[in-house]
Amino acid sequence: MPHRTALRHTRKAAAAVLIAVAALGLTACQDGETDSSSASSASSASSASASNPQSAASTPKAGQGSASSTPSGTPKKDGMKCTDQINYAGDPRPNAEINSIGENTGYCPPVKGSASNTPSGTPKKDGMKCTDQINYAGDPRPNAEINSIGENTGYCPPVKGSATSTPSGTPKKDGMKCTDQINYAGDPRPNAEINSIGENTGYCPPVR
Repeated sequence: MPHRTALRHTRKAAAAVLIAVAALGLTACQDGETDSSSASSASSASSASASNPQSAASTPKAGQGSASSTPSGTPKKDGMKCTDQINYAGDPRPNAEINSIGENTGYCPPVKGSASNTPSGTPKKDGMKCTDQINYAGDPRPNAEINSIGENTGYCPPVKGSATSTPSGTPKKDGMKCTDQINYAGDPRPNAEINSIGENTGYCPPVR
């Protein structure tokens, strides 16, 4: 009888130990799940932050650094004023203002003063310098400047130096070449160049 009582007590004690162990294991699992869930949430938040870095920083304003901010006009050549590069005849702005725009922006502004903004002067012929196409005798500008205007605008600028800007020389006779009309013996220019000036301007150039 005492033996059965002792055995009963032993079984109860063993059962109590098993229950305690099971309870500890359950608590540990719940704690592990909570920690794992927290770690998973933190990992998800970190991944979302890494994949969308703009969420932590302010979004740049639209239009900053866009190509549309490029000034209109013609790119300015180094060491040359806009008023020497482009013919601004008829533009109401002072030369100083036009050149200042070119210096500050790097672009010579479009010519103002006409609806079409077409430069004044004579359309430049392909492959021909303005000083060969038109007689600029009496014009105070260097040939290089005149020809540069023609290259950049496609128009040979009007002759400066007289109120009427009439080319110097002799009026060309209809149907006659300048080299047949005037004796150009000793002139270094080819006959074709001399006659071309006469055809384009209506004046046979002075003998050089």
